[in-house]
This record gives sequence, C-alpha cells and structure tokens, in this order.
Amino acid sequence: MERRGQIGLVEALLLDVVRLHETWMEVVFPRQLDPSAVLGKWKPETGVQTVGYYLWAILGAPLVAVTYPLLLVGFATRYYAAKLDSAVTRFGVLGAVLVATVVWGSLTLLAHFQLPTEVMLGIGGASVVAVVSAGLAAGFSKAGGRFVSALLAYPFAMTAIFLPPVVAALLTPSISNVVLDPSYELARWILDTFLAVGGINETLRGAFDLETFGQQWGVPGLGYVLMWVGISVPLGWFLGVLVALANLIRPKPDG
Repeated sequence: MERRGQIGLVEALLLDVVRLHETWMEVVFPRQLDPSAVLGKWKPETGVQTVGYYLWAILGAPLVAVTYPLLLVGFATRYYAAKLDSAVTRFGVLGAVLVATVVWGSLTLLAHFQLPTEVMLGIGGASVVAVVSAGLAAGFSKAGGRFVSALLAYPFAMTAIFLPPVVAALLTPSISNVVLDPSYELARWILDTFLAVGGINETLRGAFDLETFGQQWGVPGLGYVLMWVGISVPLGWFLGVLVALANLIRPKPDG
C-alpha cells in the first residue's frame, strides 16, 4: 500500500479516498475496509439493509471530503516522525539527547560571547526546555508503541517546538514583545472562537489573567507557559490521531 510511486498520483489519491470512505462504512457495516478472504465484502441483502447502507454511504461523502486534507497532514506528520524515529534508533535516546544538548549548548555558548547577558540567559533557559522535551519525546516514542507515541511523544515534541521561544522571551525582556505579544493575541482569539462555547472563555478570563498569573508565587510569565503547554498537548494528540488514521488508510509495509 505504501509504494505509491508505482501508480499515478490521481490513482493513489483515489485509493486513499476509497479506503477512507470504507473506514467510515466499517463503523456500521462489517468487512468494508478489509474484506474477508473467504466471505468477501459484506453487501446488503434486504431492502432495509440496502437503504441503510446507501444512506450511510451518502452521509459519509462530505465527511470524507473534510477529513481527507487532514489525512494528508497525517501522512506528512508520519513521514517526518519516521525520519526522527530513525535518527533516534541510530543514536539511541541518550544519543538524541546528547545531540540536542550539543546543538542548544553551542547556541547558548555563542550567545554568551556575542550577545548581552540577559539574552544569553534566555537562550540558556530555552535550551534546557528544548533538550528535556526532546529527550522525553524521543524516550516515549521508543517506549510503548503507537498509543504511547500519540499520548505522550507527540505532545512533548510539540512542547519542544513551542515552549523554548516562550521561555527565552520570559527571560529576555528585550525580545519579549516578539513572542509574548502575539501569544496574547492568539490567546484572545482562541477564547473568542474555540472556547466561546458554553461560556468557557468568560470562566477562564475570570479565573486568571494571562500576563499576571504566577506572580503571586514568584513565577512571572507562568500563564504564558501554561498556555503553550495547553496548546502543545492537544495539538500533539491531534497529530497522533491523524497519524493513526494515516496508518489505517495507508499502512506502512512493516505494520
């Protein structure tokens, strides 16, 4: 199923769409996605079954149209995750952590000689967050199969991408407006759109202020950190689900 280079692009896309629709059909009707070698694909035998079968198929068509672009994101995520997983396999989890430490440590050392102390401290803090998050992502990706990868590895990978710039901005006031101001605008947009249902946004606004949350405990900027962790974790789960769907629709040769 993975060797799409042997057929045309249009045929490959059509195969993916057909399998995605068959996955939808499998929710209600048996032997749709992977027909039995003996019994074949299940087909309706009565009038009631026929009506239900084709109604369900029609209902699935717009869902497939909406889902397929997300499936392409799953294919891309799986591809790059496989590249990273291959690197972790070659170097081991400890080796991956050492590589990340060398890269970020070199950046911090360069900042020490070239940039003001506050910038160097910001980059140093970001380096620690990036190395720890990357190490946890690599460890969980090798620890427990696809479920653990989706549950833990992908969120830590997203944290390794999103959180270091926030830490650097919190420790470096001169660059805070580059990261924290857009973060504030993003938080306001999320509250006014996705979290507007059921008054969740008003509850969150009443519970804490993004800019001042954490100061009472001597941890200024904690609100920004929690915000990006709150984005990284569900985004990691979302990508993990898309990769799982990609594995279902277009299985890799080894699984």
